[in-house]
Amino acid sequence: MTTTGRGFIDGVRAVARVGAIAVLPAGVLPATCTPDAESASGGATALDVTTTVDTIDGVVRVSNAGTPPRWRLTQVASIGPKSLSETGSPDEFGRVYDVALGPDGDVFVADGANREIRVFGLDGVHRRTLGRKGEGPGEFDGLYSVAWLGDRLLALDPHLGRISEFSAEGAYRGQRRVRGALSGGSGWVRFYPVGADEAYHVTLAADLAPGRWWEYIGLDSRGETGDTLLLLAGPSAATIRCEVGDRISFFQVPFGPKLVQRPGPGGVMHSAITDAYRIALTDTDDDTVRVIERSLPAETISDDEWAEGNSGYRALRDSFPLMSCDPRRPPRPDAKPFIEQIDIASDGKLWVEVIREAGNRWEVFDAEGRLVAGLPVPAERHYFLPPAINADHVLTVRRGDLDLEYVDVWRIERPLDRGPGQGRPFR
Repeated sequence: MTTTGRGFIDGVRAVARVGAIAVLPAGVLPATCTPDAESASGGATALDVTTTVDTIDGVVRVSNAGTPPRWRLTQVASIGPKSLSETGSPDEFGRVYDVALGPDGDVFVADGANREIRVFGLDGVHRRTLGRKGEGPGEFDGLYSVAWLGDRLLALDPHLGRISEFSAEGAYRGQRRVRGALSGGSGWVRFYPVGADEAYHVTLAADLAPGRWWEYIGLDSRGETGDTLLLLAGPSAATIRCEVGDRISFFQVPFGPKLVQRPGPGGVMHSAITDAYRIALTDTDDDTVRVIERSLPAETISDDEWAEGNSGYRALRDSFPLMSCDPRRPPRPDAKPFIEQIDIASDGKLWVEVIREAGNRWEVFDAEGRLVAGLPVPAERHYFLPPAINADHVLTVRRGDLDLEYVDVWRIERPLDRGPGQGRPFR
């Protein structure tokens, strides 16, 4: 079942087809019952997770309903200046472009403004600094992203078209070339880790096709894996274009659907159109191999929320009454989108940030697409920078007073009857 372009979009939006169905009750899933599990709407309810699996034409469809076990995050450190008067300390960042988790509790921070990798412990204590501005071995002209793969740290410098490698102790171990010299947003030109020794980086496609300008190149600690995934075509966030004289402005339509994508383990792309809770997994041939669905009620957009979302647009129209806009009025969606973003943890689990009126939540799915946990998303975080997630910790970036940046370190806590190596339990 090929799903390129419109076929892919229709496949993601498609209503479930009837086929051979297996219903797995919550007790069969790798999830733990807890009497105080939080419901998707933020209230307390008994745990009740059911997963339904059907396969048609080689496509596995996994549907999840109910309330998953509750995990939670406990903040263990906040890496950043302790006061506005502090200057020049290692935890005062010029601009954080990326964060990564390494072995032995290492926190790697790519400071793109200072062209340095600053290494901290999970306790926030500075350990060492790697690199500097330059074009020599171990130096950076555009430090965009870092990732720990296997036994080494990789640092992406798209300006110089190379990946530098370092040992856990910070010793320079050589470099790899990457195609072209790129620039762009730090949340876009980056590594996308999908396993303990597997990641992707984005670059220009080798054979450009209409609407297919970018591709993801798979790599591990030994070099490129041979997996190449194209960025799929689909809707971007809906915008309004306004013109008056030589001035052109663009406004994003509040609550509008968009296509979000992340490469995943084993040469599979995870994609979702955000107005449905449905993630399609496509292989290197753009064939859909699995669809993960989640049953949640839609949430309506209140008049106050709609007015607040369009306040900037209305202010500009009031200032320039002769401004021409297309469309003239932002189309109001029927409901809020379900998905803000999707991410892949270093253990291969899928983390979906779900938009809920009670507060955004992460919902976690295993490699088979079964819902295994839910936990609140930190209220303050930098949405252009994906979190770094491993089996036990999460790193998020936020901006504080005077645009100062902080890297927050969170420990994942799970119910008491989780097995060893599953993070710290809680009561």
